[in-house]
Amino acid sequence: MNRPIFAASLIAAAIFLVSTLPTHAEDVIVFGDYTRDAPGVRHQITPADLPPPYASRSSSNGANIVSRPPGAMPKLPPGFKAEIFASNLEEPRLLRTAPNGDIFLAETGAGAIRVLRPGAPGQPATVATFATGLDIPFGLAFYPPGDDPQFLYVGTVDAVLRFPYRNGDTRASGKPETIIPELPEGGHSTRDVLFSADGKRLFVSVGSRSNVAESAFADEANRADILSFTPDGKGETRFATGIRNPVGLALHPLTNDLWTAVNERDGLGDDLPPDYVTRVREGGFYGWPWYYIGDHQDPRHKGEHPELKDRVVVPDVLIQPHSAPLQLAVYTGTQFPEAYRNDIFVALHGSWNRARRTGYKVVRVLLKDGKPTGAYEDFMTGFVTADGNVWARPVGVGVAKDGSLLVSEDANGTIWRITYTGTR
Repeated sequence: MNRPIFAASLIAAAIFLVSTLPTHAEDVIVFGDYTRDAPGVRHQITPADLPPPYASRSSSNGANIVSRPPGAMPKLPPGFKAEIFASNLEEPRLLRTAPNGDIFLAETGAGAIRVLRPGAPGQPATVATFATGLDIPFGLAFYPPGDDPQFLYVGTVDAVLRFPYRNGDTRASGKPETIIPELPEGGHSTRDVLFSADGKRLFVSVGSRSNVAESAFADEANRADILSFTPDGKGETRFATGIRNPVGLALHPLTNDLWTAVNERDGLGDDLPPDYVTRVREGGFYGWPWYYIGDHQDPRHKGEHPELKDRVVVPDVLIQPHSAPLQLAVYTGTQFPEAYRNDIFVALHGSWNRARRTGYKVVRVLLKDGKPTGAYEDFMTGFVTADGNVWARPVGVGVAKDGSLLVSEDANGTIWRITYTGTR
């Protein structure tokens, strides 16, 4: 037996075991799974918690989708209530609220943009079709920012389109104009779009084509980036780079920081590397494909680009690996208790590259004065059955005009509305 290797394996296993245990004083879980999820459970991962690569085998454990079990409801903190806002949708994904209160939804499976108009309290929304025939629509943004937009921008898999729009429109009044015609396609397909607070910059998220640039890196041109354009699609620059798959984008109203939710790479084991939610630094390099979470080098690129090691930005909030964070939204409403104000909700779509499931929930990223603390906590759970089947996969999260929280899930095509009915 090679005793040094055996001893190293025991040490790695011990580190992993200790890191999975909650800190009882604060009830913090570092690495867990769906069996330990519950509203209010807190998580905090630091770079020091990371196991070595291949401390566990890389798993293939995709979601086994089932219908919602009879009587099953999401689990929420005390005082919160969930109800179905819309159903029977075909792969509902990102959603955003128009200034007049209508909810715009990218129904990706149908290639359509829907408009959901809230009805009476406790009643489902009415659904109208704004546009159809789109190629994997995802991102939605109103322009100019403010109460009187003139256009709806839509990010599709290979372009950004612009529709004429006025408050209250439930159907596009004209054909779309192609603002950005040649986004890279293939690989990760979600293209979110967002404007800076002053409306002068259009941000577009573009994920990588591959897991970790296994083939020619030239195939990743203008990928794993957040790109910046003028509102008419000119002046392309790379706002931030090395971000494997920056799915959702959000602007924090207190600081005007650009935030993103990122799916990190697969294949290094159950608990490596963390996904993350972070403020995006202009000109920042976040490591992909050579490094992750600071100066940790991916062993599949061993020895490559040592000059980049000290340039890698460490993300603000590390999320349980393989959770697949998608859309994120700052809670700007007043319906929820004051403690929730200006925190960030994130939809975790759920793992496939992990032996025991993680994700499949909505979490709350905890901020103080608009700045991250590094911690997040479970908010909406219960979508995995006791035997490990999955009846909902959260994708979109947004704040309605009345302060309720809306969550789309694409396993059974439902949008949930969460309200607060407790005492403050």
